[in-house]
Amino acid sequence: MDKYKIMAYELIQKTTRRLSPGKFYPLGATLTDDGVNFAIYSRNAHEVFLLLFDAPDKEPTDIIQLTSRARFCWHGFVHGAKPGQLYGYKIRGEYNPAGGLRFNEQKLVMDPYAKALTGKFKNSDNLLLGYDSSSRGKDLTKDGRDNTLVVPKSIVVDDSFDWQGDTPPEFPSQDLIIYEVHVKGFTAHSSSGVKKPGTYLGFVEKIPYLKELGINAVELMPVQEFYIEDFLLAKGLTNYWGYNTIGFFAPESSYGTGAYPGCQVNEFKTLVRELHKAGIEVILDVVYNHSGEGNELGPTICFKGVDNSTYYALAGAGDEPSRYYMNYTGCGNSLNLSNPHVIRFVMDSLRYWVQVMHVDGFRFDLASVLGREDGYFRTSASFFDAVSQDPLLGRVRLVAEPWDIGTYEVGNFPIDWSEWNGKFRDTVRKFGKSDAAQVKDLGRRLTGSADLYGDDGRSAYNSINFVTCHDGFTLNDLVSYNYKHNETNLENNNDGTNDNNSWNCGVEGETDDPGILKLRKQLVKNYLCNLLFSSGTPMMLSGDECMRTQRGNNNAYCQDNEIGWFDWRLVVGHADVVEFVRKAIALEKRFSVLRKRKFLLAEDLDADNVPDLTWYGFNLDSPSWDDAELRTLGYRLEGSDTDSGGPGYHIFFILNGDWRQQGVKLPPFTDGKRWYRVIDTSLSAGEDFSADGAEVKIDPSEYYIANPRSTVVLLGK
Repeated sequence: MDKYKIMAYELIQKTTRRLSPGKFYPLGATLTDDGVNFAIYSRNAHEVFLLLFDAPDKEPTDIIQLTSRARFCWHGFVHGAKPGQLYGYKIRGEYNPAGGLRFNEQKLVMDPYAKALTGKFKNSDNLLLGYDSSSRGKDLTKDGRDNTLVVPKSIVVDDSFDWQGDTPPEFPSQDLIIYEVHVKGFTAHSSSGVKKPGTYLGFVEKIPYLKELGINAVELMPVQEFYIEDFLLAKGLTNYWGYNTIGFFAPESSYGTGAYPGCQVNEFKTLVRELHKAGIEVILDVVYNHSGEGNELGPTICFKGVDNSTYYALAGAGDEPSRYYMNYTGCGNSLNLSNPHVIRFVMDSLRYWVQVMHVDGFRFDLASVLGREDGYFRTSASFFDAVSQDPLLGRVRLVAEPWDIGTYEVGNFPIDWSEWNGKFRDTVRKFGKSDAAQVKDLGRRLTGSADLYGDDGRSAYNSINFVTCHDGFTLNDLVSYNYKHNETNLENNNDGTNDNNSWNCGVEGETDDPGILKLRKQLVKNYLCNLLFSSGTPMMLSGDECMRTQRGNNNAYCQDNEIGWFDWRLVVGHADVVEFVRKAIALEKRFSVLRKRKFLLAEDLDADNVPDLTWYGFNLDSPSWDDAELRTLGYRLEGSDTDSGGPGYHIFFILNGDWRQQGVKLPPFTDGKRWYRVIDTSLSAGEDFSADGAEVKIDPSEYYIANPRSTVVLLGK
């Protein structure tokens, strides 16, 4: 029998359950002692039907028309309903795409507030009419095929959980070390050795590794239920990264063990609880700028069939202005953050993840979209105002990716937001490969980017500094490839950026040349020093500490395989780099001056505007900031820590981005102190980073020869 039917049954009341009107709030499926309250917002619907199921692939056991309506919320209370109840909605209304209305009662839609789903939505013509790029008019025809039996169902979830006294770590911003990581990819590789690879529980088994490394915050790539685009599945690929959310309250089902329907909820909570026990915060990478339903040719999964013109920003040209979607993201649609209900929806989702799931903060993908009103980015946008006034969200970390496909807003977010600092990434990369005219801007980036954040009341720690992230080359590939190699994405290597600021050290890709391999590790260690010892909040990409490679792929969003996974054999194979990172993080934590420096005034780099920082040229003079050929920079930090073994200390940095050896005079002491070498990235493994208390005395003490493309850190004691 064909699994698709034309009107599988009449949409009329069919239930033996005891029903009552219930309440319009809270939205979603709310469990009580007596049953479940169901509430869904749809301003333009004519009729709303709640369907209950005993199994995901069976006919509904109950069809319940919700006749109570308040504030455009349709609601009803089902007495006796229990946790684990499966459900979905069918909604009647006008199908008029040109007018922004896409109601289709043949499609079972998920609850926008669903806390769990029974599985993944799949590429199937029951969701989509099989359109192609030449079928631009087909969305004007209503699809009459019924999809009730084949789509995942929403699940009623019991919020109770044994948190075992869990409390958020709440580190001061200056103490944070962020580790960006993919939940599945962290343990999916066979070398991980965990019991449940690729799952929330598998991740739990690797928490000791993070703690030993010194990480105290993980930024989890998307864990909200996402849709895998049809064109990827057609090519045998997948949406591995997950930046295509459809379930904004639901943990990604494929990262659960499948022990029972909805197990992913408690398993995610277990991960958060265990990370907190280890003193590690949890920041979620979230995508509220668009949904996984795509443009007018995309599937009807949820929002299109619930209330298209409410949830989406609609625009177009000609006679059908509401048929098409605003696309600030490049993903087909943009959520309508100008609509009060959509703002409430996003706020409810954020509060849920903080209050019920215990996360510590959010990194907002393409966050400039969230600040667009009337097409333009505004620091005072309604969404930002709503977040700033919320007492719960006011205490969590808010991090913006401050750009979208049409605007670059680094430095322009509200005072309570931090930002991914793309300018730090670009300048540090350019300096690292010896580009000219980088030293002046490097001074700004190393000291917190006051030119970006200093004039609006923010601090250096509103700058999330990074050299690499999920989007682009890994650190190993940054020093191994001049060009992207995205052939396995099956887009003829046309996807991904060409602006990488990378250098292959003389050979493209893998090599067994010992000189090149040594240089590559040296450059990696330089980048890690720039990242960990600069003012701001450092963020590392998972696997950079062990030279993880994506084989030159700088857009591995579709690579759910060894290209995208963490290969745990590298932790042993590159143990020297892992140990270097561990020592560098420990050093950063040991000396508070590496965490508490204030801004250097960007407009006057020659002046010592920060009491604990002094810049130097080669001969104890000031750097020639405007000399395009200057590729070497020195600076001294002065601090006082009772926990560092003495009342005061001095740290001197030499950053030699030049391909030539450079001699640098060292600031003299008048109190009997001497300079001791802590780090020299040009030295062999084991000698490049001295242990605490075993620093190497500099003799003669007034001069240091910095080898080509090296970073040197000296301690005065």
